[in-house]
Amino acid sequence: MAEKMTTAQRFVLAVAILSAFVSFLDATVINVALPAISRELGGELSSQQWVVDAYLITLGSVILLAGSLSDVFGHKKILRAGLLGFGVTSLLCAFAPTIEFLIVSRALQGIAGALLVPSSLAIILASFSGASQGRAIGTWTAFTSVANIAGPILGGVLVDQLSWRFVFGINVLPIAITVILLAKLEPDHHRRPGVKVDVRGAALGVVALGLPVFALIEQANFGWSSPIVFVPLVIGLVALGGFLFHERRAAQPMLPLELFRSRNFSVGNLATFLIYGALSLGFFSIAVFLQQVAGYSATEAGFAMIPTSLLLIGLSTLFGRLSSRFGPRLFMTVGPLLAAAGFLLMLRFDESANYLSQVLPAIVVFGLGMAVTVAPLTSAILGAIDPSRSGIASATNNAVSRVAGLIAVALASLIAGSAVLDLAGFHRVSFVAALLFGAGGIVSLIGIQNPNRDEEPGTV
Repeated sequence: MAEKMTTAQRFVLAVAILSAFVSFLDATVINVALPAISRELGGELSSQQWVVDAYLITLGSVILLAGSLSDVFGHKKILRAGLLGFGVTSLLCAFAPTIEFLIVSRALQGIAGALLVPSSLAIILASFSGASQGRAIGTWTAFTSVANIAGPILGGVLVDQLSWRFVFGINVLPIAITVILLAKLEPDHHRRPGVKVDVRGAALGVVALGLPVFALIEQANFGWSSPIVFVPLVIGLVALGGFLFHERRAAQPMLPLELFRSRNFSVGNLATFLIYGALSLGFFSIAVFLQQVAGYSATEAGFAMIPTSLLLIGLSTLFGRLSSRFGPRLFMTVGPLLAAAGFLLMLRFDESANYLSQVLPAIVVFGLGMAVTVAPLTSAILGAIDPSRSGIASATNNAVSRVAGLIAVALASLIAGSAVLDLAGFHRVSFVAALLFGAGGIVSLIGIQNPNRDEEPGTV
């Protein structure tokens, strides 16, 4: 019989979910606000990409370092610092006078957001054990997944009824509540002796992510032959090689590469990269296309995605249970293929994007695919690693999904073929998103192994 969650554990789980929710929400809530931001502050597709990717670059490159900081200085301290930093930088974004100021503020916001995710997982790991720990992580994952999908809905309402600036200002209230709740948790454990922060790895990771993404975004403005593009690209790729070399030799690496010796962990993260890259590319493009081409309001564009949220909320637990019973391989194969079919249906969109005949069928098929995918994917990855390392495993998987998102959005203008997303460009982006989802399903079919029920986690 499943062990019941205590009141104290429910309280910890609530704090962990609230802490991470604002970070994940801000990664997608911005999408429907981009046209309004461009109208007020100026900038074309490349500026819109930077508003999204400035946040994702710092979030993705700092999230693993944040896990180390959490171990060194204490989970509560880092979580509190992240919450306060996120509140301050949200206000900077809300009052941004120029597009350049907003982009810099978004980068700072991403750093604060990175502090929230591993520390919120760490307080779960410190308060739960055994099967209850897996359920708690599953609940945390479900809510953060819903945050990714619900962001455009909330953003659309705020943009149309108030202003795009409230997309950022709305963060302050939940952050204030979470800081108050956080003070009621048990104190941090004493610092473990000998634990150090991988500063060199962190620096190499930021350069390895930031410069290639800069090149991918700006190639639409300057071309591949420009030194402004190819020099950062080359330096970034060299830094990536240096990062992998350093992490392999470091005594306390930011990213323990031996985790990838587990087949399900390595294959699961490859599938994550493909699936979440497709998700970020698709959502970025849908939000912009529905408003700038099809003439939807921000609220209409946000609510256009609500079937996906409903399917995720209603079916994720069911497919999580089915995955536990039958293994994750089938669901990690079928789910992404369904999501790919949803994006192929988007090739039927014309410039009017009629909701009932064109948008809704595609969104429902896509949403069903994501509902089938999310919980089994998390189960496969965390189930492949010993429970004592589930914190770094979770942080690694979250970093992979954020990096996939920022690279995919950076490629949007290259795939669309122009500085403005028109109908032909949207069709190209939808086709590429479908290919990425399909690749995620095929990788899972070939590489994922259903665990032997007699084996312990980490032996897959």
